Amino acid sequence: MAFVQYLENCERELKNLQCDPMGYQILRKKSKVFCFFIQHLKAPAANILKQESLAIGADFALPRDAICYQQEFYSGILMLTLSQSKALLKKLKIQPFGLKQVAFALESHLRFHTQKPKIMGIINATPDSFYQDSRKNTQEAKQRILEMIEEGVEIIDIGAASTRPGSAWVSEEEEHARLKEILQFLKQEKIYERTTLSIDTYTPSVARKCLDFGFGIVNDITGFTNKAMIQALQGYDCECVVMHMQGNPKEMQKNPHYQNLFLEIDNFFEQQIRALKDCGISKIILDIGIGFGKTLEHNCALIKHLGHFLHFGYPLLVGASRKSMIDKITPCNVEDRLSGTLAIHLESLKNGASIIRCHDTKEHIQALKVWFALQNAEINAPSQQLKERQ
Repeated sequence: MAFVQYLENCERELKNLQCDPMGYQILRKKSKVFCFFIQHLKAPAANILKQESLAIGADFALPRDAICYQQEFYSGILMLTLSQSKALLKKLKIQPFGLKQVAFALESHLRFHTQKPKIMGIINATPDSFYQDSRKNTQEAKQRILEMIEEGVEIIDIGAASTRPGSAWVSEEEEHARLKEILQFLKQEKIYERTTLSIDTYTPSVARKCLDFGFGIVNDITGFTNKAMIQALQGYDCECVVMHMQGNPKEMQKNPHYQNLFLEIDNFFEQQIRALKDCGISKIILDIGIGFGKTLEHNCALIKHLGHFLHFGYPLLVGASRKSMIDKITPCNVEDRLSGTLAIHLESLKNGASIIRCHDTKEHIQALKVWFALQNAEINAPSQQLKERQ
């Protein structure tokens, strides 16, 4: 007697079925339907999207009166598979009425849903970072870098200037001095061949020096608002982390206030993305800046609605490691904030983050592996259980 069973994870079951390898690669892209709520489309754009979706076997649900153009703008729900998305995105990128921008936003969302997130480990070559255990002298920094590589950390973010709330700017000379021996170690051991190195700095000469030593990412808490920072990167093939911060580290947490939190951060990102692209820099990562000029309510809203910023089409980085927002929710010392950190970061992954910046890399790698397995339902395959029953 035939047995019909609903599949929670069709892609996994296709693999268990032992299809032809080429056939598996084709069919797996048809196994999951993605749904997107698309808002505020001009009526012509909404109808074009409807037609193009139907043409490739997908669908775009619209209000009944959309076909009569009774309203100037419409919102709808797009439903399609990964395989269908490739054909649709290609068509939308040559369409008018803002559909090109819709295509890039969809592309970013789909990239997030199909790629494994990365862990960025923190090395603080500073005497005054807010988390004491993260402060490393030169020898400790070298050892911690090697430990992170063994753990499988994909990105190591090294900083020599604390940006904790209340901190003052560090001089250019001091920043260079703190990094000197670490950079020599990285070059001598060719660490850049074993992991991606990121420099956490707002100083142009430091950024340029680190790029010359094999770094691949510049992580600027000021979001490249200093034009000299952008000029320093010209000619280098590097990624830029654009972080949003209201004010400066010394004053930022005194009275953070926004008329419209998401609109103001959107405007900032749009402006800085344009400034970087105008100088030929296109590899960009966005960081909403948890704890940098934000109240607890701001931080929670940004984590909950993080996916909003995927419309820019760039990876999203979240760094809430052991930050004071945890203490505001459940009073605790910085040494006791690992559990709260993991809760925030896992929620960030769920809502669109691609990169998690953290102190406790080993614990985060374990948590991420479990989270990723659960998202992809890679355990307790129902078909295997059925075979065993039979």
